[in-house]
Amino acid sequence: MSFIVLENVTKTFNDVDVLKNLNITINEGSVLGILGRSGSGKSVLINMLRGMKDYKPDKGKIIYNVAICPDCLRVEPPSFDEKDCVCGGKLHVESVDFWNCDRKFFAAIKRRISIMLQRTFALYEDDTVIDNVMKSIVGGEDEENTYFALELLEMTQMTHRITHIARDLSGGEKQRVVLARQMAKRPMLFLADEPTGTLDPKTAELLHEALVDGVKDKGITMVITSHWPEVMKKLSNHVIWLEKGEIIEEGAPDDVVAKFMAQVPLPEKAEEFEVGGPIIEMKQVKKHYYSIERGVVKAVDGIDLEVDEGEIFGVVGLSGAGKTTLSRILFGLTEPSSGEISVKLGENWIDMTQKGPLGRGRVMPYLGILHQEYSLYPHRNILGNLTEAISLELPAEFAKMKAAYVLKAVGFDEDYAMTILKKNPDELSGGERHRVALAQVLIKEPNIVILDEPTGTMDPITRVQVTDSIIKAREELNQTFLIISHDMEFVLDVCDRAALMRGGKILQIGNPEDIVEELTPHEKKSMLTEE
Repeated sequence: MSFIVLENVTKTFNDVDVLKNLNITINEGSVLGILGRSGSGKSVLINMLRGMKDYKPDKGKIIYNVAICPDCLRVEPPSFDEKDCVCGGKLHVESVDFWNCDRKFFAAIKRRISIMLQRTFALYEDDTVIDNVMKSIVGGEDEENTYFALELLEMTQMTHRITHIARDLSGGEKQRVVLARQMAKRPMLFLADEPTGTLDPKTAELLHEALVDGVKDKGITMVITSHWPEVMKKLSNHVIWLEKGEIIEEGAPDDVVAKFMAQVPLPEKAEEFEVGGPIIEMKQVKKHYYSIERGVVKAVDGIDLEVDEGEIFGVVGLSGAGKTTLSRILFGLTEPSSGEISVKLGENWIDMTQKGPLGRGRVMPYLGILHQEYSLYPHRNILGNLTEAISLELPAEFAKMKAAYVLKAVGFDEDYAMTILKKNPDELSGGERHRVALAQVLIKEPNIVILDEPTGTMDPITRVQVTDSIIKAREELNQTFLIISHDMEFVLDVCDRAALMRGGKILQIGNPEDIVEELTPHEKKSMLTEE
């Protein structure tokens, strides 16, 4: 049954059409998958379907065919036509022009839509996991709601964290609680924008299973964007491929995914690179902290690690393994509880546990870090973000040239790179902002670059371009990279060695192939082999 119909939908930002004349029909109970490169318009379409401010179509209509109770304005999918409403009234199907209807209908439909956004953890940070889920449940008795919340947390495999405070969770755990919260709203439409982009394969698999069990198998209509081909194949009934705001291919998931992946180039084969001696040394590094709910938490627990100059070193592990904490300790953002951390600068070894200009202050200008939850300066344009905002003082024309060069290195084509220099971050897609944040790190040409989930929101083509740019930077500037990633293909393509972390400890260091073999679930292994 036709549920949502897009008729000739066009959306323009700053005189640029980001969606062009889209005509899409979404049937009730189906799952529409949306493929496309960063900036193709996927997130714009998701936000438009949700009714988010500033995403009203400039042309065309979005029609919701819904069953509405005229007495209480309860909204249900069209299959509820002529059924009794909980208020005692009767539901009747109406075709609602979503963006041009009465505000009360707009709000009523919007309340029945749940959304998961990429890299956004909409949680009450000081509340427990179960309280976060309970706050999303509308109506019902307390006991009934508690059982429902427990059922959702079991579905998302978070029962072991029920009483934990949300801020103490790892990124992957937070994402699963977000999913439980959104399912708790009992939506008629579920929107998911790159829900597993920054998760490790095992956690992503758990989230995919929860989406199947809690959304798809329950007949809830879903629209999902993802860069992972297996997500499209597993979850979608129908897939569209967006390119610069236009549908260039649509059909069965296997067919569209195959055509999309056929255009992804292989990364350039790195030439044999001779690394130098050690440049980073960590000995028995620990970071323990106390939580009222959890007691002593051993985020990093006795790490010994040595990285060589010019090496591209990967750190992999499940969410909550301690990878991000390790990177923050190395950069000096988190103080270790104990242990030794040294970085070589010239011929001198600098103690990174010593504060001030004679300690790690000497090294900081030569370090660069991309945080998993990165941010750009919202009131500066992209050129400003790549220069003045990070104290990079350059003559005006040279600044433009250098900024355009580094943007090209992270996957923007040359013409587009020049056009976005004058744009503000909020005018770019999530994946484009991510690449600008990476460019912001690389443009200063640091000796040591720490990248936490550098490819989480990137499409396969951009990921290959970033892989090539990292290898090129290592060859031209002798940069050393410490890369934390859940993207196993990226780790295999770019890293010389990798370490497997679990429970705050490094369990194994070796070739990336051996480490990925240890971490990756059987299903993912098969896909890596096939692809």
